[in-house]
Amino acid sequence: MDYERFKEDFQDALKDVLAGRGADVEVESRRVEKMNDSYDAITVKPVDSAIGVNISIEKAYAEYEKGTDIAEIADRFADAVENGLRESPKFDLDSISDYEQMKSKLSMEVVSAERNADLLQNVPHEKMEDMAVVYRIILDQTDSGNGTILITNQMLDQYGITKEQLRADALENAPEIRPSEIRGMSEVMSELAPGMLPEVAPEDEQMFVASVPDKIHGAGVIAYPNFMEDAAEKMGGDFFVLPSSIHEVLLVRDNGQMTAKELENMVKEVNATQVEPADQLTDHVYHYDSQNHIFELADKYEERQREAEHEITADKDSVLEDLKEKKQEIAKKDPAKDAATKAATKKHETSL
Repeated sequence: MDYERFKEDFQDALKDVLAGRGADVEVESRRVEKMNDSYDAITVKPVDSAIGVNISIEKAYAEYEKGTDIAEIADRFADAVENGLRESPKFDLDSISDYEQMKSKLSMEVVSAERNADLLQNVPHEKMEDMAVVYRIILDQTDSGNGTILITNQMLDQYGITKEQLRADALENAPEIRPSEIRGMSEVMSELAPGMLPEVAPEDEQMFVASVPDKIHGAGVIAYPNFMEDAAEKMGGDFFVLPSSIHEVLLVRDNGQMTAKELENMVKEVNATQVEPADQLTDHVYHYDSQNHIFELADKYEERQREAEHEITADKDSVLEDLKEKKQEIAKKDPAKDAATKAATKKHETSL
């Protein structure tokens, strides 16, 4: 059975299973566009409800290709649907349309601008190098995660606000409802494996983890006001930012122990082998210059450093050239002194 035929049969099978369990639901197939992830889905909603659950048709088809019977797949996915509907956040649709109520629930998220180029055309965002800062409303929290709504351009129009106001409100509220946390890597690892690793003094810590308390979409903390300055104070100066995932970033002291190229190779390898595509941020490394308060791609920082060194060398050469010219000018302006100098030199040569 090909994919298109499977979509039709699977949708019917899933609806039959749910109906057999007494669920009064509506079922439709559609394309779901999400940050870092777009997929064919079946949306299941209780009748007269605005909240539904999406399940991936592509994952169901992958099971079918492995030889699993379509009825068994439908039964398994029906379990996921019932669980999702049971744990879906509860909220008032009227309140969602009221921006004054929603602005206190705004959070910030950073995503790859390149990977999400199409979706970002319909979403208010700010560029942060090759990343994009987007905004979400945190509706509710359940054991399986946060219920959120991504702010779109259409929602801005409905709210009657500008992108600038949205950003200002998010900068004010996001750090309050989802405060940033910066913890030493040794502390984080010790929690995962208690007693297995030696303690590391804060001043000796080379790598830190930055996220939010629930570790969900926590990489957005790098867009918080004063985050870079606070991190620089904690780390004692300049640092590199490694996009571990959309959920957290790693901060590494810029103390000469590792180059930007080495760190970038590490990020690329981890993304390729350990991070799910939907959770990946970028393959690049960033740098924060604590003296000039500049966050930028590490490549740009190193280029600025090379240009600065070139200017210093050029300035030194220029100073030496100026001194030489000044000496020549002084000699021309005082011929008597020059003649006396030449005479003394000639007398010295004669005596020899």
